[in-house]
Amino acid sequence: MSDDFELDTDDLARRMDGAIANLRVELASLRTGRASGSMLEPIMVDAYGSPTPINQVGTVNVPEPRMVTINVWDKGLVGKVEKAIRDSGLGINPQLNGTIIMLPIPELNEERRRELTKVAGNYAESARVSIRNLRRDGMDQIKKAKAEGLSEDDQKFWETTVQEMTDAHIKSVDETLEIKQAEIMQV
Repeated sequence: MSDDFELDTDDLARRMDGAIANLRVELASLRTGRASGSMLEPIMVDAYGSPTPINQVGTVNVPEPRMVTINVWDKGLVGKVEKAIRDSGLGINPQLNGTIIMLPIPELNEERRRELTKVAGNYAESARVSIRNLRRDGMDQIKKAKAEGLSEDDQKFWETTVQEMTDAHIKSVDETLEIKQAEIMQV
C-alpha cells in the first residue's frame, strides 16, 4: 500500500483556487465608490416567478465613473428591478427614466468605508476557513493511508506538501484582501 498512495494535490489546489475565486467574486460586489457592473451581480430580481440575476433582465452599462445604468428589456419588470436594488443594501437610490434605471454612485464617507473593509475581512475569513477545511480533508486522507501502511517518511512528505499549499493559498487570500481594503479606503 505504501508505494501506491498518491494524494491528489491537483484536486486539492483546484478546490483551494476555487475558494480564492469565490472570494474575488464576493469582493467585486463590494462598492468602492467607483461604478462597476459587477456590484449588481449578487442582486436577484423576482422575474416571472423565479429569482433572476439583473444581467438577465436588462443590459448593465457603466457610462461614466459614478453611474451605472440598467436598460430593462421588459417594461413590466422595471418596478421589480428597482425594488430589488433598493432592498439589496447597496445604499444606492435608483432613478427611473422610462425603461432605463440609473444608479448614481455616491461618494463613500469614512464610516461606510470602514464598514466595507470589515465586510471584506469577513469574506476573506470565510475563504481562509474553506482553505483550512480542504487542508483538513487532505490531512485526513494522509492519516487514512498511514493506517493502511503508509511509511512515516511518506506521511511527513505529504503533510508538508499539503501545509505548503495551504500556506500559499492563505497568503493569496491575505494579499487579495489588502488590495481590496486599500481600494475601499482610497478617497
